[in-house]
Amino acid sequence: MRGAVPRLSLTLLAAESGARLCAIIHYLVRGQLGWFGLTIACLVPGYAAQLLSILWFRADGHAPGCWLLALHLLQLGLWKRYRDVLRAAETGGGAGAVRAQLGDVCVLRLLEALLQTLPHLLLQAYVVVAVDPAGFIPGVSAGLSLLSLAWALVSYSHFTCLLRPGHLSPPAAVILCLLLWRTGMLGTRVLALVLFARLYTFWVFAVAGAHWLLMSFWLGAQQTDIVAQPCRWRLFNCLLGAVYIFCYINVRPGPSKTRVAVFYAVST
Repeated sequence: MRGAVPRLSLTLLAAESGARLCAIIHYLVRGQLGWFGLTIACLVPGYAAQLLSILWFRADGHAPGCWLLALHLLQLGLWKRYRDVLRAAETGGGAGAVRAQLGDVCVLRLLEALLQTLPHLLLQAYVVVAVDPAGFIPGVSAGLSLLSLAWALVSYSHFTCLLRPGHLSPPAAVILCLLLWRTGMLGTRVLALVLFARLYTFWVFAVAGAHWLLMSFWLGAQQTDIVAQPCRWRLFNCLLGAVYIFCYINVRPGPSKTRVAVFYAVST
């Protein structure tokens, strides 16, 4: 399993990017400039992960040259990181070094998936449900985005499991069950929001906003200590509250059964 996780992550990332490019060309060829522009706009938030990747390269002592900057400008920075992890695993690099590289790219990929893949998934799902039910390319793009987002969550959970003392890599059956659970959970939430938006249009923002505020206040009540500075702590809770509209991510050490039960009791 040492190289299977990054290899599968890179494969899904490539498939998702290829399907997104096909969707962009599809809208452009058909003259649907509105959907074309919105699909392009979904790419912009992904640069936050690329910028953070450059900063982490610099913090690790790797001065970002023109080639590295060009890769990140083309949103290929995470591709390079996955390739570095695979190369280190194949050449017999130290377990600590490989784990550190894998941890960086898992966190960055999760950030990119939440900021870029999730909005793209919502947009393409809405197109398929409300605009063009027979649209094959938007449907494939939405499906691959859903699978890629679910795998980003699973690979992040897999990495956090490796960080715990005495914990080994979970077997493939466990990872498959996690992937199916994440895919089903995300798929049903996205479908529910899209159907609600189709029936009630802009009222979906009121419902999502109420859920976001509730989750943000709940996170604040837990006194999450990941971010120490008060302003950044509030911003972190607000951003994570938006993520909690779709899925639960454990950001605190220790048992999380109670928090998970409360989250699903409120969300369902």
